[in-house]
Amino acid sequence: MKYIPLTMVREHMEGIPSFDCPDGFTIRTFAPGDELHWARIETLVGEFPDQQAALAYFKREYGPYRSKLEDRCFLIQDGEGEAIATATAWDHDFEGAVRGRVSWVAIVPAHQGRKLAKPLLSVVMTRLARTYGKAYLTTQTTSYPAINLYLSFGFRPHLIHESCEEGWALMEEALQRKIR
Repeated sequence: MKYIPLTMVREHMEGIPSFDCPDGFTIRTFAPGDELHWARIETLVGEFPDQQAALAYFKREYGPYRSKLEDRCFLIQDGEGEAIATATAWDHDFEGAVRGRVSWVAIVPAHQGRKLAKPLLSVVMTRLARTYGKAYLTTQTTSYPAINLYLSFGFRPHLIHESCEEGWALMEEALQRKIR
């Protein structure tokens, strides 16, 4: 699959789907020290070349906002208490207005396909809805299973670059559904 960055928006925060974690898994909020789990998870999914790079990014981007993380960064842990997934309900300037942002969604490969993404996204979206009337996220064509999930949560394509047209055409083909 050709890599093309994509953006998706949700123009309202009503009707957010709700899903519970499968048995043996729980969702919790960020606690001190969880930056190490975040770095490990994001490295395992290939977002960073190593945990040191992931941790450096985390400290640079989130370090000044530690108190916000305790209410906005979520982790799923397995029955052994190991953190195996993460996502953040953040915010950012988007086209001149601050919007809620679904950020850094990741599930370690060994736990992908276990019905964890919907409960994780549900918690993130519910948190965003407490503060924001709209949300957005960035993704890429190589993450087409995640894009299918985001579509089911009411996100729609947002065309920013010329390459977006090609990207969404690829997504329609890969997901075998009309998107635009």
